[in-house]
Amino acid sequence: MANDKTSERLQKVRSAKALAHRLKRKRYEFMRPETQNSGDQPSGEQSAVLDCGWGRLIFAQTFDDTTRLVSALREEAPDHRDIAIYVSDPHVLLAEAPQEIFLDPSHTFRLDLPTYRSGRRQPRGFCVRRLASEADARAVNRIYSARNMVQVRPDFFWSNRDSRSTTYLVAEDETTGEILGTVTGIDHVRAFGDPEQGSSLWCLAVDPQARHPGIGEALVRRLGEHFKARGAAFMDLSVLHDNSQAIGLYEKLGFRRIPAFSVKRKNSINERLFARPTEAYDALNPYARLIVDEARRRGVHVEITDAEGGFFRLSNGGRSVHCRESLSELTSGVAMSICDDKAVTRRVVERADIIVPEQMTATDDDDALQAFLDKHARVVVKPARGEQGRAVAVGLDSLEDVRKAIAAAREVCDRVLIESCFEGEDLRLVVIDFKLVAAAVRRPPHVIGDGRHSVRDLIETLSRRRAAATGGESTIPIDAETERCLQLSGLKLDDVLEDGREVVVRKAANLHTGGSIHDVTEIVHPRLVEAAIRAARAIDIPVVGIDLMVKNPTQPDYVFIEANERPGLANHDPQPTAERFLDLLFPLSGRRAALNSLGKM
Repeated sequence: MANDKTSERLQKVRSAKALAHRLKRKRYEFMRPETQNSGDQPSGEQSAVLDCGWGRLIFAQTFDDTTRLVSALREEAPDHRDIAIYVSDPHVLLAEAPQEIFLDPSHTFRLDLPTYRSGRRQPRGFCVRRLASEADARAVNRIYSARNMVQVRPDFFWSNRDSRSTTYLVAEDETTGEILGTVTGIDHVRAFGDPEQGSSLWCLAVDPQARHPGIGEALVRRLGEHFKARGAAFMDLSVLHDNSQAIGLYEKLGFRRIPAFSVKRKNSINERLFARPTEAYDALNPYARLIVDEARRRGVHVEITDAEGGFFRLSNGGRSVHCRESLSELTSGVAMSICDDKAVTRRVVERADIIVPEQMTATDDDDALQAFLDKHARVVVKPARGEQGRAVAVGLDSLEDVRKAIAAAREVCDRVLIESCFEGEDLRLVVIDFKLVAAAVRRPPHVIGDGRHSVRDLIETLSRRRAAATGGESTIPIDAETERCLQLSGLKLDDVLEDGREVVVRKAANLHTGGSIHDVTEIVHPRLVEAAIRAARAIDIPVVGIDLMVKNPTQPDYVFIEANERPGLANHDPQPTAERFLDLLFPLSGRRAALNSLGKM
């Protein structure tokens, strides 16, 4: 009798579980949104898939078998990144298609929203709001590109701005109106009727050149508050296992790690996640890596000959070209020699009717120096040969400062040049195959006070952020030139900078000394483009960075500064600098050649 009662109780438990499972499935089906074009799921389907523009989120818990889930992953569109999330048995799924899919090496973190408390600290200098215009969408794509993320058609953002399931937030600079960061949120209940009342965070990205601290934290907090107000039970996110900085932020905000897994397809976008590159590749700097990545995408063979120096050999179709970053065998030794000596460069381009500043060679004759200074009021001192902005001093207005700058420049090169100072902005124009590819304004580093930290602390913090954003290529040296620039503002390194005060800490806008780059390709004045191309032809160099000082990139006034035979092609997002470089070296490779062969160009 006892055994009969036990069997009866077990049967009731099984029946209850089966009923709960059926009700759960029914709830998915009943609460299914109606249209996929609006970012939601069509009705009547059991398997939830959400188009996010950069790819699709495939909610694995709504699929009844692994075969259907793998089939969904196989429907991934070209140049997109689909993600199957909440995979309960990843080992079983991987066994279904081991050559096509892989387990994403990311951790899943969860924020329990009912117990989450909003932060007391308010954003300084920026605000967080919803994406509100097509200009916002373009700015988000610019940040995605800078962070090597898959971009989204701007019209997709715009057409989905009122989606019930997707929320786009941006951080906006209160002074300039520039978009500094972005995050996307998915409401699981509105996306597919999630019985767990969940939500998730995706595509958190901050402009690598943003100077305000706390942008990422503010975006995460605002999204969490948004979903908590909607009654969501939790907000999940996925983060690469070795991204210790991001994990530290999430743990600080109260996220906890949960045992949830994601699976992706083996495609070129995900390659670094499932096929670790060679050790030599890791040693390449960002400028070399950008070109190597583009070559590999095209099927061009890459041989890294000296990683630390940025040397590699590219081969395709019987053609082989040795490169050092953007400097290739196509650039002649004569062209290199012209660019190497700034005085020679100036003479060559001046003969091509390029406007150049007045210049003299530094001397120990104080009378000659003072006469040049009296004539121009402010001058620039720089070594005749050198790169990366080393020992360049800008805006000097006293004989004592000129002497000090000459002494510093002579440590780089025995011959030192003094030029008249043209007030304005530093414009870099990248010319490849005598065509403009990118134009960007380079701005000197500056810090913003918070009333608590010294100028030195603020510079060191900004320098760490710049280094992290550029793979260690951009840092702000604290030296005599930095101290001189601070003295112009009446400051010393250990002074506490008052809240909201903005101070330029170096006059030179070179990226390697902490400068930032801002794309102006779409608005640059045609006369400036013409001058850059004419200078490139005068030097007869196929790849070059032409530096001009301009009043404004939209105006025709300029003065030529120098030509760089090895311009950094990174940091010019969203312009296709690496693509055009590979087009020059291997015209029959890549998408443009394919479209041309099909008669579509």
